[in-house]
Amino acid sequence: MEPTQTDPNSESFTAVGLLSKMPRQGGYGPAATGPITSDPYHHPAAGWGATLSVGRIIATQRAPLAGTKAMFTMNQSPRGFDCPGCAWPDDQKGLKLDICENGIKHVTWEMTRKRTTPEFMAAHTVTELSTWTDFDLENEGRLTHPMVYNPRTDHYDPISWESAFAMIGEELRALESPDQASFYTSGRLSNEGTFLYQLFAREYGTNNLPDCSNMCHEASGRALTASIGTGKGTVDMHDWENADALFLLGVNAASNAPRMLTALAEAHDRGAQVVHINPLREAASTRTIVPHDLKDMARFKTHQTSTMNLQVRPSGDFALMRGIAKVVFEAAAADPSVLATQFLEEKTQGLEEYRAVVEATPWEQLVRQSGLSEAEIRAAAKVYLESERTIIAWCLGISQQRQAVDTIREIANVLLLRGNIAREGAGPSPVRGHSNVQGNRTCGVNHHPAPALLDALDRECGIVSPREHGLDTVQTIKAMNRGDVKVFVGMGGNFVLAAPDTEHTAAGLARCELTVQVSTKLNRSHLVHGKKALILPCLGRTEKDLQESGPQGVTVEDAFSMVHVSHGTRRPASPHLLSEPAIIGGIARATLPDSATPWERYVGDYASIRDVMARVLPGFEGFNELIQNRGGFRIPQPAREGEFVTASGFAEFSAAELPEAIPEGAETLVLQTMRSHDQWNTTIYSNNDRYRGVKNGREVVLMNEEDMRERGIAEGTAVDIVSTSLDGSTRELRSYTALRYDTPRGSAAGYMPEMNALIGIEDYSRQSDQPIMKSVHVVIAPAAG
Repeated sequence: MEPTQTDPNSESFTAVGLLSKMPRQGGYGPAATGPITSDPYHHPAAGWGATLSVGRIIATQRAPLAGTKAMFTMNQSPRGFDCPGCAWPDDQKGLKLDICENGIKHVTWEMTRKRTTPEFMAAHTVTELSTWTDFDLENEGRLTHPMVYNPRTDHYDPISWESAFAMIGEELRALESPDQASFYTSGRLSNEGTFLYQLFAREYGTNNLPDCSNMCHEASGRALTASIGTGKGTVDMHDWENADALFLLGVNAASNAPRMLTALAEAHDRGAQVVHINPLREAASTRTIVPHDLKDMARFKTHQTSTMNLQVRPSGDFALMRGIAKVVFEAAAADPSVLATQFLEEKTQGLEEYRAVVEATPWEQLVRQSGLSEAEIRAAAKVYLESERTIIAWCLGISQQRQAVDTIREIANVLLLRGNIAREGAGPSPVRGHSNVQGNRTCGVNHHPAPALLDALDRECGIVSPREHGLDTVQTIKAMNRGDVKVFVGMGGNFVLAAPDTEHTAAGLARCELTVQVSTKLNRSHLVHGKKALILPCLGRTEKDLQESGPQGVTVEDAFSMVHVSHGTRRPASPHLLSEPAIIGGIARATLPDSATPWERYVGDYASIRDVMARVLPGFEGFNELIQNRGGFRIPQPAREGEFVTASGFAEFSAAELPEAIPEGAETLVLQTMRSHDQWNTTIYSNNDRYRGVKNGREVVLMNEEDMRERGIAEGTAVDIVSTSLDGSTRELRSYTALRYDTPRGSAAGYMPEMNALIGIEDYSRQSDQPIMKSVHVVIAPAAG
């Protein structure tokens, strides 16, 4: 979209700051250097391919010594720093190279020697920067000074921290209601920063605390809470090491959680069954070379990572799980010991209603909706029946479906049938993305907080928290466009590109009176801004955080509920950077000058924050002492011990009807958005997707070869993609390149954030409010003209 200066209140308003909609082969990545090519990837995941890729990133960011040193201090609690990438748990056995390709890329990208200075901002208008790619924006390096938008010159100018805080405080105090502000956070914010952030928002008077979980695993939390009384998985690394069977649904481990490859290889080597369930055949479901095993690297020794691969149609996972349950009930009719009878009688509720709905679901519907044959479903069920200890893991391929809550509850149903919860080597295991997205929710960032949390917060902190539910991500975007949210604060992330309906999100941000972005690098959300706008640069996790009481550590919670401390060791990229807790404390004091909350003490000594957290958050008792343990500590999980904190006190079966996974029109395909391998969230390192064999392009769509032939689409030719939203509106992307890929008939896939433009603001699950980024209904045809 070309920058325009139309009235923000008009119906036809178009936001300034978005990249042009004209096709450009690199999408939001760097400029393309050659023609798009596509060749199937036949090599093992990780190994030397990962090593070479890491080397290129280290070289381009001019950080050879720092990048290499980081490999030996990353994920080494309690003295090292936690990887700011994914939330896969750290090794507890003393592994010195507990790293992966994407983690090193992420850290090196943060530790770059490149800088985005006031001089750079003075040389480029926002309108000019809007024509840059997001790769080029981030590749300018670390932000060095707080900046304020100057509408007269269309530049960002330097501003003092005191003036920046005063501007925020003035705008927030001027609002008619605290609910006219929304406070977003990405998954990188520490537990201590998270606690301060939500404390400030609630003392200010709102529960408008959207977060990236609203777009990723909200469905997982709601489903598991309803089923077993906790919004988290119940397993830990020990369970993964002792499972007889691992089922992985909608997970691309090689890119999203590469250290999981080691767990998969070890499981296969010890004889466990590893079943991958995904529409796309991914590299993680074949074989790997474990990078930290130097002998394996030297000998090019590969390890298998799967025993079975099932290619369901998008949103067909519910039907597969129900098919497995159907086989379990069939087996139980002949041998009742197949079911965990005592566990079911003592710990669960709703079994007979569930049995009835399963038995009433015909096989022909399960086959049609799953896209699998009855034989394939029965083969998966056989693995489940023969396993004494089973873990079922899933990621966004499940949680971003329209019926995701029902699907995840069906996963819980299957686990409950054989007592695969509350015992060793078994349980549900959602694969979290960003490094502390789970900790954000644990420590209070939640737009629908539990009353118990608010009661404890008020009792300990002497505030009166609002009890009304706040706005999540989708509802915040709607409220900004209506004019109901006037101030948006983004604590990390790149909101405009991470959220659905890119143009609508941009328009909402541009209608705000003030937008504040706390960031380490320049990104698109700085260019799509409100009438007033601030960029506040913060420390990265790799950097020393020196406060009044001395060097500080922060904590994070991984996907297995382990909490561990992280200590940055590098000199900050600029002396003008502040830590996230210091920025939050500064905003809070400027907004609430008479607040009795000791913001200055909290900022000066993070241990004092943890003392309060220990009295507010269940499981954090003795917080400061526990984090001194090697590897930290695990937050207690009642469901893991067989205590189900539901309204009934029992684990609850659900009896949802089989959802419709197939679009009405034969010409309609179900498209999934995804990341490329050379990408982390909205940060794009290159235009390549190594594991899918794509080079030099991001404006591509991956299609089944028969679907292409049926539509008269040849490999590598241009196509137009038109999506139909749940409200009937349409959106389009033109002149994308069609590429063959091993995906089921009726499905397609392409990269976010480019394809987020196809997802309307009404395209969200009514069960979770999550955008349905894995269930986009599209028509793809040869490009017109």
